[in-house]
Amino acid sequence: MTKLVLEQAVAAEWVDKVFDEYRQRQYSRELLFSTVVELMSLVSLGLRPSLHAAARKMEGLSVSLAAVYDKIKRTEPELLRALISGSAERLEPTIKTLGHSSTLPGWQLRIVDGNHLPATQKRLGPLRTERGAARPGFSVVVYDPDLDLVVDLQPWEDAYASERVSVLPLLTRASKGQLWMADRLYCTLPVLQACEDTGASFIVRQHSKHPRLMQEGDWQEAGTVDSGAVREQIIEVKGGRRWRRVELSLQTANDSGDLVMWFWSNLPDTVSACQIADLYRRRWNIEGMFQRLESALESEIKSLGSPKAALLGFASAVLAYNVLSVLKRSVEQAHRETQPEGWEVSIFHLAVHVRSDYQGMQIALPAENFPLEKTSQGLAERLLALARLINPKAVAKSPRGPKVAKPKEWLEGKAAQKHFSTARVLKAAKSNKQT
Repeated sequence: MTKLVLEQAVAAEWVDKVFDEYRQRQYSRELLFSTVVELMSLVSLGLRPSLHAAARKMEGLSVSLAAVYDKIKRTEPELLRALISGSAERLEPTIKTLGHSSTLPGWQLRIVDGNHLPATQKRLGPLRTERGAARPGFSVVVYDPDLDLVVDLQPWEDAYASERVSVLPLLTRASKGQLWMADRLYCTLPVLQACEDTGASFIVRQHSKHPRLMQEGDWQEAGTVDSGAVREQIIEVKGGRRWRRVELSLQTANDSGDLVMWFWSNLPDTVSACQIADLYRRRWNIEGMFQRLESALESEIKSLGSPKAALLGFASAVLAYNVLSVLKRSVEQAHRETQPEGWEVSIFHLAVHVRSDYQGMQIALPAENFPLEKTSQGLAERLLALARLINPKAVAKSPRGPKVAKPKEWLEGKAAQKHFSTARVLKAAKSNKQT
């Protein structure tokens, strides 16, 4: 199943075509870009422990390891964006054929957030004299929660660049019928105006230093939702643009201690204020996606110190996540009738199964004996047929209950740094229990 979806998402011929179209200074002589993507995908999926190991294991690699690393550290950000958005477009018909639900009928949801890469190892010469952490960059990600796909990505090499500026290139692809949602960081006039100019709608949480309001209308009660009471008003900003501001008074304070939240939106009146308040809760789906990306895949390769190489590693993990997302939906649809309501497949357990079985399947099913599907309908049908052979219990998600908040008591520094033997503590506890 993984091989089928990988071929659909990042077929070698298509990857090289994208490279030829979007490359700026790079070129292909002996090492194709599709080979680089294949190597990085093996590392991201956990099928190889490192890029060095993947390159040494690959048959037919005609260049040196130094040439592979040199190619990777020169990968251009524009190429990564084209790779992510293009692969998502190639997978979308298959997901729609498999079936999906719509959170807000008639609208395509787009959730935007930034993901900063952690500090890397200081293998590069200029980094060895620096005592601080080396941050290789970040990416602003566009996520579709209904399809569970990352549909666009804007990588930036400078870790200190502004996310508010970085999101503007992504908004050029927004269109009518799309609803973009973001946190308070993106509550600026340039961002909101750029979104509205494309014909798209938005829901953005209000920043404490929000754009200056030219006029405020009267508050109108809108009803209640599960988390609290809702009301709304009409606001006017510079340039004569009139938007809606929705206020949600929470019954209990959130993790930040806020009891009131405000959202700005240009959605039409057909979408109620209560729906806007509920829709913003969907923004947290991207946080869950980032968590799954980090736990199930190798999205943060600390040995890749070059910014362009580190961003390629993250983009490869995003490609792998989209592939696993299609597998997840296939298994859920194949076993939907036989499983209880609310049953869900775990991407983590899917990744574990792929890692454990992929190498053996490569030997058992060589490429010449493995026909690939060329249509979305054919791929969906074949995925469902294969998914029915999977034991649903082996890949089921194990949800846990809510964490019980425990107050943290003051502890003396010496006691906090003290160490002890686990075996002796357990032995003493067992002895006390018996007595």
